[in-house]
Amino acid sequence: MTARRDESGFTSYYGRPIINPPIWEELDIGGYLFLGGLAGSSSIIAAAADLTGRRAMARASRIGASAAISLSLLALIHDLGRPLRFLNMLRVFKPSSPMSVGVWILVGYAPLTFGATASEFLDELPDPMGRVAGVGAGVLGAGVASYTAALVADTAVPAWHGGFRELPFLFVGSAATAGAGLALAASPPGETVPVRRLAVAGACVELVAERLMERSLGMVSETLRTGPAGRKMRVAKALTTLGAAGAALAAGRSRPAAALCGAALVAGSLCTRLGIFEAGMMSARDPKYTVVPQRERLQARQAAEVA
Repeated sequence: MTARRDESGFTSYYGRPIINPPIWEELDIGGYLFLGGLAGSSSIIAAAADLTGRRAMARASRIGASAAISLSLLALIHDLGRPLRFLNMLRVFKPSSPMSVGVWILVGYAPLTFGATASEFLDELPDPMGRVAGVGAGVLGAGVASYTAALVADTAVPAWHGGFRELPFLFVGSAATAGAGLALAASPPGETVPVRRLAVAGACVELVAERLMERSLGMVSETLRTGPAGRKMRVAKALTTLGAAGAALAAGRSRPAAALCGAALVAGSLCTRLGIFEAGMMSARDPKYTVVPQRERLQARQAAEVA
């Protein structure tokens, strides 16, 4: 059996990956990661808007949350191949499995979201029922927006597992900018002061977390800066920065400006999720991103023991 040695100083038989890359499809799972964040943050915004009398924002965010979670579930089921596989995951509840916990969060979240949205169109439903469903969806929405970070970090994929400390902050910040962007684009300017602030805060959290993740990944951070993932991450940073700046400076004075800023924030969040997904797949396919960091950690431990 032959082996290949490259400039990193390790051998890999025939250049084969050390780990098996996930068989996930980008549009399915990348879209699932994005849509879950958009749905969860939109439900939180809708609940807060309803409680503070911002009816147009509450209505738009509820509709957006229902549409996003519907598409998210469809993407997940399509990736699984058969709907029965999704139902099979409901046979057990395993607290140590992010997928198991996430599925049960979705099962509780989706009916509440649909109920809150239905109350906007059905006069037969009392207002308190819609409000209670909306608050419940907002509470569970926090889990929907964040659990996917644990889902991808709890794998052997170097770019995901290596960033397990920063990924939750990055995903939550990305979800906040997406939900704020949707509300900003679909609401009257007079109601958008809170989401304009949320857009700026979410963008700051997302950009700082992404930067810290690059530092913590070491050489694996190459996957976030090069190739298709690098292009998507650069576009994401540009759109998020422009959207947040516009939200702070111009969105309160012009409805078209608010719509453009909101669209930029949503698109930036989508590019972030797709970029993170692609970086993980790239790190799993190239064996050096598995072997070299392992050897560096081993050498560091050996040096510490000697010292």
